[in-house]
Amino acid sequence: MAHPTQLGFQDAASPVMEELLHFHDHALMIVFLISTLVLYIIVAMVSTKLTNKYILDSQEIEIVWTVLPAVILVLIALPSGSILCLMDEINDPHLTIKAMGHQWYWSYEYTDYENVGFDSYMIPTQDLNPGQFRIPEADHRMVVHMESPIRVDVSAEDVLHSGAVPSLGVKMDAVPGRLNQTAFIASRPGVFYGQCSEICGANHSFMPIVVEAVPLEHFENWSSLMLEDA
Repeated sequence: MAHPTQLGFQDAASPVMEELLHFHDHALMIVFLISTLVLYIIVAMVSTKLTNKYILDSQEIEIVWTVLPAVILVLIALPSGSILCLMDEINDPHLTIKAMGHQWYWSYEYTDYENVGFDSYMIPTQDLNPGQFRIPEADHRMVVHMESPIRVDVSAEDVLHSGAVPSLGVKMDAVPGRLNQTAFIASRPGVFYGQCSEICGANHSFMPIVVEAVPLEHFENWSSLMLEDA
């Protein structure tokens, strides 16, 4: 999860987030080169009194500064488009979870199992155990198995919500009366924190999302316990 004074992104925990980080670095380098060139031109124009009549009116320069931005836009658009297509791909999910947003908590239903579902509330500060985080910690985590495609159907019961887990590259709006879906693959075990990212009322800041990725064997044990409790 993020820590104080952090300037960069959180460590990627899914292939899609890794691609997003690579694209961010790619686009940032292009922006840095453009900014350097523009700054150099501004400094040169301000600091020199020399003029060149061939630069004041040149078809070749006009062609260059017309074609070059188009090439740069293509270099940005191609990887961006491929990542967008990758984020929309949901092929043969191994597990489907329905996440429902409420004021102000989340409920999860494992639709591949019978009677496996629960509500997830933020743990109050006075109930936290040593080592737990204030606000991001939830009393029930969304447990998934790692290295498998997970589909999440997202909706809301009352007002607009939005579930976001930065480490997994997941962000999807929860709209009442509409069922949106997203997918992710947790590439490593761990606990990944997120929250509602759509202003949904007084306690909007207190709707944490906690995703716990575990090996398949541990997930099967957890699901068996949930079925017994149901």
